[in-house]
Amino acid sequence: MTVPIHLDRVSYRYDRRSTAIRNISLELPGPRIYGLIGRNGAGKSTLLSLLASYTEPDEGRVTIDGEAPFENTRIMPMVVFAHQTDYSNETDHVKALLESAARYRPNFDMAYAEQLAKRFKLPMKTVASKLSSGKQSALNATLALAARAPITIFDETYVGMDAPAREIFYREVMEDYERHPRTIILSTHLVSEMDYLFEDVIIIHQGKLLLHEPIDQLLERGVSVTGPAAAVDAFAAPLRQLSTQQLGGTKSVMVYGTLSEEQHQQGRTAGLEIGHVSLQELFIHLTEEEEEPS
Repeated sequence: MTVPIHLDRVSYRYDRRSTAIRNISLELPGPRIYGLIGRNGAGKSTLLSLLASYTEPDEGRVTIDGEAPFENTRIMPMVVFAHQTDYSNETDHVKALLESAARYRPNFDMAYAEQLAKRFKLPMKTVASKLSSGKQSALNATLALAARAPITIFDETYVGMDAPAREIFYREVMEDYERHPRTIILSTHLVSEMDYLFEDVIIIHQGKLLLHEPIDQLLERGVSVTGPAAAVDAFAAPLRQLSTQQLGGTKSVMVYGTLSEEQHQQGRTAGLEIGHVSLQELFIHLTEEEEEPS
């Protein structure tokens, strides 16, 4: 099911002095896996809360399937938002929570939920408040994946999971998306672990949209240039340089921008090694902030 998301110049303020997101316009047209990344406090969770109908924007407009989602009884069941949940006062056991979700989520697949519970080794008869933090995260992931909502949002859902559980989560996201295509948004700090899942990348920085584009196009613009320092300097001079490292007479520069075939040939002729960089490296340097003077 295709359920488009549209944000038009959206801003949200915590108070008069604190703006969480500023003037964000964004189109998420249909089934894809989006990676939402940004530094702490960038505004990622605020943006996702707006999509999940938890709040309304102070300025601009959010629409899902053409309608504002806030308190919209048609739109709200289309969105599931998995985030860190406080289960400390929860008295229901795992199985009861799955059964409750099945009653209220129109696309909920109970058989799949039970399959996920086995994979995550969730104790079905244990009260949710007694689960470890890792098992609580696995419960959140199970509830969200099995809901099969047209828009499925994971906000740092893996927190508390150990490495094997995270790998199960990543594999299930990919495999269930193949079986049931939908819009999946993954907000994460574990960029290097999860980047292979992303089809599109959205980077939020200081409350603003820094970029939104297919991951393959983005990665083509991140290039490392390594070789004799003078040759690297000459080659990189007209390009946007994100970082520089030098050891003796050898220098390596990360540049941002798509190189033409002619530029690649010039680099090879100059004896330079030109390679791609990772999404995590690009993210770190694109969102690098200048240190305040001491």
